[in-house]
Amino acid sequence: MPRIGIVVSRYHERITSRLLDGARECCREAGIAPGAVDVVWVPGAFELGSALAALADSGRYGALVALGVVVRGETPHFDYVAGEAARAIGTLAAQHALPIGFGLLTVDTIEQAAARAGGTAGNKGHEATEAAIRTADVIRRAAQHDA
Repeated sequence: MPRIGIVVSRYHERITSRLLDGARECCREAGIAPGAVDVVWVPGAFELGSALAALADSGRYGALVALGVVVRGETPHFDYVAGEAARAIGTLAAQHALPIGFGLLTVDTIEQAAARAGGTAGNKGHEATEAAIRTADVIRRAAQHDA
């Protein structure tokens, strides 16, 4: 497995740092050396897409992971940020045939986010990273089969 790039939102850093812990643990369990994992911090969830695009364009990564939290508020801001971040991530993955683990929590409360960042609902950072690593393996095998 080549390098893994993890892009993490600083907004709600108390939660996203726990998602990052889960992502790093998953990499360790998969036998990926810590030196082969690059972590990039961005201000918020909306910025995940542009940072992921830069990493994807570099050609250095076998998989990427997006980690962030968007909490529903009283305005439509949630819908725009969550929707546009998800669209950017999905578009990048398809355009580059590059797995991008989707660890963007879209929740109603910060308590729900905490539950999904190592609490009662598991760690979605770990799950997103595992999905990216497994998908990278599928892509690698498909490329070998074509050769």
